[in-house]
Amino acid sequence: MEATALTSTDTTNQTRETFRDLGVDSEIADALEAEGIVDPFPIQSLALPLALNGTDIIGQARTGTGKTFAFGLPLLQSAQANPGEATRPRALVVVPTRELAIQVAADLSTAGKRIGSRILTVYGGRAYEPQIEGLRKGVDIVVGTPGRLLDLQKQRHLDLTGVSSIVLDEADKMLDLGFLPDIERILNLLPDKRQGMLFSATMPSEIVSLSRRYLHRPTHVTAGDDDDVNESRISHIYQHVFRTHGLDRPEMLARLLQAEGRGLTMVFCQTKRACDQVATELKRRGFAAAAVHGDLGQSQRERALRAFRNGKIDVLVATDVAARGLDVDDVTHVVNYECPEDGKTYTHRIGRTGRAGRSGTAVTFVEWQEVARWKLINTALDLPYADPPETYSTSAHFFEALGIPSGTKGTLAKERRKRAGLEAEQVEDIGDTGQQRKESSEGGGRRRGNRRRTRGGRKSDTASAEKPADSTSTVRDQGGDKPVRRRRRRRTRNGTEVRKDQD
Repeated sequence: MEATALTSTDTTNQTRETFRDLGVDSEIADALEAEGIVDPFPIQSLALPLALNGTDIIGQARTGTGKTFAFGLPLLQSAQANPGEATRPRALVVVPTRELAIQVAADLSTAGKRIGSRILTVYGGRAYEPQIEGLRKGVDIVVGTPGRLLDLQKQRHLDLTGVSSIVLDEADKMLDLGFLPDIERILNLLPDKRQGMLFSATMPSEIVSLSRRYLHRPTHVTAGDDDDVNESRISHIYQHVFRTHGLDRPEMLARLLQAEGRGLTMVFCQTKRACDQVATELKRRGFAAAAVHGDLGQSQRERALRAFRNGKIDVLVATDVAARGLDVDDVTHVVNYECPEDGKTYTHRIGRTGRAGRSGTAVTFVEWQEVARWKLINTALDLPYADPPETYSTSAHFFEALGIPSGTKGTLAKERRKRAGLEAEQVEDIGDTGQQRKESSEGGGRRRGNRRRTRGGRKSDTASAEKPADSTSTVRDQGGDKPVRRRRRRRTRNGTEVRKDQD
């Protein structure tokens, strides 16, 4: 692979460029300006002129710096100029997670709404039928996860022979999730003559090898110096680390969520069970919170994310995998309710705040048994928090550091409970695949469905068993033909039958 390199330092004199100056069509630029998007980010200034000319690109920039528009605007512009066949997609964007697929498709729809671009999102967890119908009607750009893309292609619903541009977004995350073999299968199904763009925050050797095999003379564009990547990711985020006691963490979190200036907040937990417990506890204390993790059905996850983006809830409790690809610019606080596993996870978590040039606040709770792990993270990232202060929900330095009003308790006052809550967001029927959580049946008993209890190999009808037996009633034997007289049990007293009227 012969590649040229270009960094953001090469465009220091072009900071006031507009999207039109970079070659973007006026209709797409107008759509962006209508959303308040005027000044391009460094990765966009570097990548757009190259991508619009059809050059293969390796883009490297941290999450939240505008990579979607860096590759998305050229895809939209190319699809408009070369419509091709109505039923075959012209461009393909491959992403690692469902949430990122939704986010990328939403950004592309925003930029392409004035040119009538047809964009389809395909991913697992949803029914096949709507996605197949969308492909049948015709689409310009398909955004999807590797597994579902391969399934639809194998079923001959997705025709990749007309794809002229392929984008691999968050390539390092796809490597972490084990998608590299699927990515190679997808690339081998595409036409030889195509434009390829690969975007990644880091460049592991496997990703470099992939780019050498499947990209043609790519230009490597980097927004920021490689040596300064960790510092550039977190320099604009105010970080706080506290050594806590597990039993005091719910109270600390509840008081933290009442800090001055606190907006949308993400709380990270290590396990699905912890997510549910924290979200339930926060709701009990009056906060508009919801959990997002892998045990929830896709419709439930999307419902929580929509409620979070729309402001109906302001606290999202999530696991790391569920939060991948969740890009919300207005997140002001991130809380590591439990110490992350490593420095990479820590950086990914706190990167959910301070996006698009904004500042943010990151708070990490470290229990006594997690101190050793935290010191490894602190050393790896060269942070100044090697010895977190012992902190309780009543500690004065906790209130002062986070701007929590004096006297704040762990329950949100009723007059401050103004969010509509998760219940205000409708559940979309998306034909979820896989097992879904079911509500318990009425009456609180165990639900047996249509199964009938048996005794001695013969089915027993529960409804008829509740009625008094009649001595003249008959039932069918297992052969189904011969009537069998049912015996009525007689009550006796000293060998004499006792009737009801004698009781």
